[in-house]
Formats: sequence, structure tokens, C-alpha cells
Amino acid sequence: MEERRTSRAQGVAGSLLAGVAKSDITTSEKDAVVNDPLYAKALVLDDGSKKAAIISVDTTAIGGRDISREILYDVSEDFLPALRSRVEKELEIPGCNILVNASHTHPPGRLLCNDEEQVKRTFDAIRRAANNMVPVKVGCGSAREESITVNRTLRLKSGKHWSIRTTNPCPPDEEVESVGPIDPEIGIIRVDRMDGKVLAVVYNFACHPLRGVPGRAITADFPGVASKVIEENLGNGAMALFLQGAAGDVIELVNKDVNRPPDPAPHGTILGLDVLTALEDIKTATAEINVASETVRLPRRTDIPERIRLLQEEQAELLNSLRVTSLNIKTFLPLYLKYIMSPNYPSDYSYRYLQSEKTGSDELLSLDSRNRADIEKYLANIRSMEKLARIQDNMGTLRKHQAINEESGEATIAAEVQGIRIGNCVVITSPAELLTEIGLNIKSASSYEHTFVAAFSNGYMHYGPPASYYDKGGYEVTECLLAPEWQKIYEKKAGEIIGKL
Repeated sequence: MEERRTSRAQGVAGSLLAGVAKSDITTSEKDAVVNDPLYAKALVLDDGSKKAAIISVDTTAIGGRDISREILYDVSEDFLPALRSRVEKELEIPGCNILVNASHTHPPGRLLCNDEEQVKRTFDAIRRAANNMVPVKVGCGSAREESITVNRTLRLKSGKHWSIRTTNPCPPDEEVESVGPIDPEIGIIRVDRMDGKVLAVVYNFACHPLRGVPGRAITADFPGVASKVIEENLGNGAMALFLQGAAGDVIELVNKDVNRPPDPAPHGTILGLDVLTALEDIKTATAEINVASETVRLPRRTDIPERIRLLQEEQAELLNSLRVTSLNIKTFLPLYLKYIMSPNYPSDYSYRYLQSEKTGSDELLSLDSRNRADIEKYLANIRSMEKLARIQDNMGTLRKHQAINEESGEATIAAEVQGIRIGNCVVITSPAELLTEIGLNIKSASSYEHTFVAAFSNGYMHYGPPASYYDKGGYEVTECLLAPEWQKIYEKKAGEIIGKL
């Protein structure tokens, strides 16, 4: 305890202190296969008048167990209040000044150690960071990366949306009109010791780490690779903390690649090198911090029964579209390949067609006409089947969320909106999986040049789509607890929080 008091005593108004530490929080279950360890990383800041902590956790969500019906099992809803309470009591950092962000790496099973150990180990990282603070200078900047992500919510020619997911097929290519926006910015906060050596790098990027590694092993995925690349290149004990961005409708460009095993190394290396390159141009200076945090009530959606009714109508139309065909998969596949390989002469060599033409016979042409009609019927049935499977899944998801909302007994859901200013950079949070458009709105409305959006922070409540998306049918709207009016309330509050910093 004496060490902690000594380090704090160095802090005077106008002089910023910072410390970093990390704890391994990976599960120790015997049957778990671990590719790389998961961490809770802490950056503690003290400018002499205010203290704050930024915690980056390699997990899917902060407190998503109950709200996901234990699909996101790892972190309970008690984790954040328990951690904040202990930090506030023992380290004198206000609970509302603690930002906890989930990287959103996805589980093959349980990712983390048990509930008690999660709080204990994360607190220990914060404690060690607070006990080893040194005077620092801070700077911020950004990089761009557009080659590894894509907006997964495809825009269809019908005006509807269709999300790229591993659990459903993509729509027919001819139905796709365009792809949506991504936010290519990598927001970077550089924290230097007074000798110019990097103590910490906080980097913020919107991505969706879904592919994992072969064998469905536990992994921090490509943000974990990126952090390792940054730390190993900087050396001197520098720590990289990844903050997930507005990634609700963003996915890896190769997410549905069936030709190569999943490998987070290429994307992680690209992201890490992007950060390192930009870091060289970021100048640091003395800085102060400020924190503002408020809780708003966001309306729960009430339109789910109507959404299900519309899906049922679409389902009925698709069922009515199914037509009898003489083919099954055994006869369809070789026939389809023949007509793809040789569209002009699928049934035999070209000379037989030429000879039939000479003799006035049309038997091959008639056979081809009948086969092509059967192929097209079968393909139409397949397309309908793919859409029916997606509709069935969407209706199940909607019913689950309707039950969650009804069982809450409340018309609204509490959401913390927190802002942390470090020098001339602002980090603004949301507990929802914000979609790209929302994140870009927050950035464009901010008076700070460097405004970084950290979604998946301080709680979890599934997706936060723009109000204009609700009639378009994408997955993110289906997997959503909020009414469309949530967007206006959240964006207004985020602007107010930024204004207080």
C-alpha cells in the first residue's frame, strides 16, 4: 500500500501520471483448447485532480449473460458493478470513471475464468497499474485501414437488407445492389514516458472478430495479434490496449471464405503495422483528463409481433413459389455441371449437334430445353429454401427478444453513456453493438477532431441500428431489443457528454 501512496504523491495539477498492467483471464477448464491467452489490460490515469481507468478485455461482451439467454455466457451482469465498487473503495478511482470495453472476440465455448476470478484478476491489473504510475505525455492521431473489413449488411435491389453471416447463405448475386459504409479510421492514443519511450498505445477500430482459429480454439483473434505486433515492436514494456468500435454491421472481408482455414495473423499483422506506422507521426505533450458519464433510458421495441407477421406473409409467398421438378440433388448436380461447362453442347460432342442440324433432328435440342427448365425450377426452389431458412431463424430471434423485453417488465432499458477526454482526444461509449452509421454520426457531430467511439462498453444490450434500417430486414435489426427512437436519444446524449468534456 505504501508504494501506491508514493506513486500518487507525484501527481500535481497539470502533470499527468499513467500506469499499465495486465492479467491473464483465460479459462482453466480442462477441456478448453487455448490458442492464445486472453487478457484484461488496464491503463490508469491521474492528472492530479481526476483519476480514470481504461480497461480492455478480451471477451465478447461486458455483462451479456442474462440478456443473451446465456449464449454470451462468460461475463455476468454483476461483473462491472463489482469491479467498480472494489476499485472505488480500494484505489479511490470513481466507478463512473472506469471504462471497460469488450474486444468482442467470439467463443467456441467458455472463454474466461470463473466470475469471482474475473473480478479479482481484472482488479489486480488495475491495482498494479495504479501502483506503478509514472509522469507521461500524451498525443493522439489516426490511421486508415480499408482492406480487411466490409459492411456485412448488403443492400439489395429490392430496397431490403441482407446480412452476411456464417449461419445463413448470402443472397443471390443478381439481387445485390451495393455494400454499406465502413469506418476505416483507427483512432490512436499514444502515452509516452518522459524519456519518449512508449508506455501505452490505445487503439480503436471497428471490426467483428468472428472467424477464430482452426479447431475452434480460444483466441483473442486478430485484435490480439495486432496488440502483440505493437508490443513486440515497441518493446520496453509498452502495452497495447484495443478498444472495439462501432462494429455492429462490420465483418472480416474473408469471413465466409471456404477455401482457406481461419487465420487471424494476416489481418492482425496489418492492423498492428498500421498503428505502428501512424504512431511515428504522433507528437506527445502534457495533458489533462476529464470524464463525464450519464445513464439514459432507451425505449424497448414494441413492433416485434408486426415484424413476425410480415415475415410469415413472406414465408407463405415463398412456399407458394415452390414448384414440382423431376430432379433431386443426385440428378441435379451432375446435370447442372454439364450445362455450366458446355452451355452450347451440354448433352454430347458438338459434332452430334451439327449432324442433327443437318438431318433436321431436334432431339438433343428438345432434351436440352427440358433439362434447362428442370434446372431452373430446382434452382428457384433452392433460392426459396435459403430465404425460408433465414426467415425461420429471424422469427425465432424476434420471439426470443420479445420474451426478453416482456420479462423485463419495463418499457425502457438503462444505458450508460460515458466520455473520457485525454488531452485533445475524446472516447465516447455505448453498451450496444452500434452500427457504422451511428458511429460516424457521433464523430461528425463532435467538436473534437479526434473522437473515438467505443461500443461494447460498460454493459451489453445487443445491436443498435439506425432508425431507418428497421423496415429493411437485416440481421442487426432482428437481433435488437430497442425501438427505433433509441437512436435520437443516444446520439443526443452522446453529444451532451462530449460537450461536458
